[in-house]
Amino acid sequence: MMLTQDSYLEINKLGSLNDCINTIGNNIDVSKINYIYLKEQKYETVWELQKQLHLLVKEKKLPDLVLFLEHEHVYTFGKNANEDFLLDSRIENAEVVHTDRGGQVTYHGPGQLIGYPIINLNFHKKSVSWFMRSLEQIIIDTLSVFNIDSNRKEGLPGVWVNDEKICAMGVRIAQWVTMHGFALNINPEMKYFDGMIPCGILNHGVTSLKGLIDEDIKNEKIIKILMKNFNLTFKRNNEV
Repeated sequence: MMLTQDSYLEINKLGSLNDCINTIGNNIDVSKINYIYLKEQKYETVWELQKQLHLLVKEKKLPDLVLFLEHEHVYTFGKNANEDFLLDSRIENAEVVHTDRGGQVTYHGPGQLIGYPIINLNFHKKSVSWFMRSLEQIIIDTLSVFNIDSNRKEGLPGVWVNDEKICAMGVRIAQWVTMHGFALNINPEMKYFDGMIPCGILNHGVTSLKGLIDEDIKNEKIIKILMKNFNLTFKRNNEV
């Protein structure tokens, strides 16, 4: 099944990572960005999948990809994060994982839509700041569909509604190929955010789509809007 401009590949169970990668490889369109929805998955399994896909994109064996999913409850640290930002009062059923992304401590869990763009910036623009601002704009434009007025804050990556963060971001870029990405709060259990200082930022809160508009919106609808905005932003230059 070749993916069209407005479709995504859905994989419910990862099982063998090699089988998952083969499924992705057999269903891609090399001329465009491709999207995979993995449903709810354990953090470390998807991290390993990211690393393998990152290598294949870097070697130009796969085109640009974006993974969409939810994680099981987990707190993740960036590679230079301050561990004091994870509090002793946190809920104990969430795993703690140290990662290779940038940024401080972040929570992931059900009700939060994760996006992991694995994009070869050699075919777009080789700029970390351009990539980060592009991700933020994709989220801002997506939220505007739901009449949510969101914004950036100088020096604080992510997307905000007033002084509350609705989307956290942390990436890793190696040889101009990206991994990790964003976590958009749709309807997570907000109590988990009380167990940390989100992204190490004091005096700012956290919000969600559900908390702002009090509607139940399915991930599939949001993914379609995100895909449209990714397609508008990342138009591949195959002459690189």
